[in-house]
Amino acid sequence: MNNFTEPSRRDFLKTAIASGLLLGVSLPSPRDAKAAGNLHAPNAWVHIADDNSITLITARSEMGQGVYTALPMLLAEELGVDLASINVEVAPPNAKAYGNALVGGLQLTGGSTSVRDGWDRLRLAGAQVREMLASAAAARWKVTRDQVQPGNGFVTGPGGRKASFGELAAAAATLPLPEKPPLKDPKDFRIVGKRTRRLDTPSKVNGTARFGIDVKLPGMVYAALEQCPVIGGTVKTVDSAKAKSMPGVIDVVQIPDGVAVVADSWWRANQARKALVIEWDEGAGAALDHNSMLAGTRAALDSGTPKLFKANGDANAVIAASSRVVRAEYVSHLLSHAALEPMNFTAHYNNERVHLIGPTQWQDLTQTAVAKALGIKPEEVTLETTFLGGSFGRRQEVDFVVQAAQISKAVGKPVKLLWSREDDMTHDFYRPQAVHRVAAALGSDGKPAAMTFRMASQSVGIRVFGIPLKVQDPTMTESAVAPYEIAATRHDVVKHDAGLRVGYWRSVSNPLNVFANECFIDELAKETGQDPYAYRLSLLSNQPRFVQVLKLAAEKSGWGKPLPAGRARGIALMEAYGTYMAQVAEISLNDQGAVKVHRVTVAADLGRMVNPDTVEAQIQSSVIFGMGAALTQEITLDKGRVQQTNFHEFPVVRMNEVPAIDIVLVESTEAPGGIGEPATAVIMPALANAVAALTFKRVRKLPLTAEAIKMA
Repeated sequence: MNNFTEPSRRDFLKTAIASGLLLGVSLPSPRDAKAAGNLHAPNAWVHIADDNSITLITARSEMGQGVYTALPMLLAEELGVDLASINVEVAPPNAKAYGNALVGGLQLTGGSTSVRDGWDRLRLAGAQVREMLASAAAARWKVTRDQVQPGNGFVTGPGGRKASFGELAAAAATLPLPEKPPLKDPKDFRIVGKRTRRLDTPSKVNGTARFGIDVKLPGMVYAALEQCPVIGGTVKTVDSAKAKSMPGVIDVVQIPDGVAVVADSWWRANQARKALVIEWDEGAGAALDHNSMLAGTRAALDSGTPKLFKANGDANAVIAASSRVVRAEYVSHLLSHAALEPMNFTAHYNNERVHLIGPTQWQDLTQTAVAKALGIKPEEVTLETTFLGGSFGRRQEVDFVVQAAQISKAVGKPVKLLWSREDDMTHDFYRPQAVHRVAAALGSDGKPAAMTFRMASQSVGIRVFGIPLKVQDPTMTESAVAPYEIAATRHDVVKHDAGLRVGYWRSVSNPLNVFANECFIDELAKETGQDPYAYRLSLLSNQPRFVQVLKLAAEKSGWGKPLPAGRARGIALMEAYGTYMAQVAEISLNDQGAVKVHRVTVAADLGRMVNPDTVEAQIQSSVIFGMGAALTQEITLDKGRVQQTNFHEFPVVRMNEVPAIDIVLVESTEAPGGIGEPATAVIMPALANAVAALTFKRVRKLPLTAEAIKMA
């Protein structure tokens, strides 16, 4: 997606020798089987300066998930240096150099891929650099490689010889990159797998961390953007005379997405924005409401063209012939990402070039989208990525970045565009609705002999990646196939465009599908009079990793032991992003009939862990995030207008509402799994199953509000 000119080896070495050792290290991938050591198309960069400072230029954005600590840990382990000695800088846009192999080579942070993608790449990077430095020292001292030892920023040799990495950097840069340097045996790890304090915490505590909202440039002005209250609507007419006369206003400019007021402070820009008189062409979106959207999605299950995802045997025939069939329909609702830092970006357009600074998950798309919008070449767009004040998928989108660039071009000044919370919540790319119909034929032993799973929802992939309507969208089918041993199954997915723009939301389609699957398996257990935990175990005889986390979660939660009156437990499990997880939620109802969560027990097997401390933090975060979506949050529309504008109408879980979260992490030698998202999905059916156990009512549509429980 980028224009990228491969440097010659001569040019590369000139740069490296001038500034220390800048090593590009690449690994083989399924898409590129060239031997590791290609200096021209690196996936990770290590910079060792003359002053012995070491910098990892990371291709992944930090949005709270801890990659500015986990990724340097991988590098430091093999390079043989203290973690504190490694600095982190964010890579510029260049998908060829910094692409994420787990998301098609895009320079994208998402899908719980950062550690999984970096596990081999960055360990190899450290090992390659270590060996080059050792070889440079051996050549300088005219000894063999086995007579020198790199570590702690130095190489030592016979007779007390010692040279810093920085001293050796220029010489090392002239050596060939070793293709297969020895990697540490995991049993010898001294950094990876150990609980480690996050490197970015001090800057966030003392206020020096740079988020997009903190950016300031010389001569910078501020913009507030009025967008159509109906997403997709456009300006018909605008009267900006009053706004232009207000204090501090510099200009009022119209861009495709609305009308921007530019002023010497954001407060003044936003106040003047209220004085704009705009007539909108609201477009087709003005007819939307969430109920009609849901009705259309439900109807698509009957009228839409299904795409078979997976089948085993003839499940339809088995169900048709069965005398004992259980059927259920589950509904998932619209959700906003609601990151605490509203959308913002700073752009400086000058002389056919634009410099961008701000929070993004997708660097190469940001570059190309802005270039296209401004009519310039991608290489004329430069980008600095700041910390992200939350994202959950929202900052994969680039609408707000393009807007900032367009406004800057119009006024000829550096511009910081800042959305209000209301802008953010009413102009999101929302988590889509979904309707699932699930059916099972039960055998004489109460186990499902056949199961059908049919889901209708909106495809984000059609918009983002141009996936054709008739082609399966893999981001719709995550966790669609439950792990249970069922002889005959059929899984169908129907793509239905409900009319509202939708986007990837934390854990993508996992929460949609696991809500249906894990609630349904609970319903089958109830139908057969069996314990939900024992029923699951009976269907997982060939799934040892699932069995382990299920048993651990049940044991840690006290499953089967008496609870105080008015409390109940619910259980659920799932595999996503290479992580196996089970959860038990313990709840009661308060005086208003709303769910109170007392305790959540999580057992997770995510293979090898880099930083268990961050793993636990991510699980806690995900549980709390999922609780809000399961219990209180919902986006609704009336005449195309989103009705929720701020957190009083889209409530996040407050500190006093956070339950005790008990976490059991499995020690594993399996490949690393992702942990930033799975717990968000599993908590939803765990809570729904707990509500059913407590009230004997099955709520099959989220959120699990007091009203929904009452009406079930």
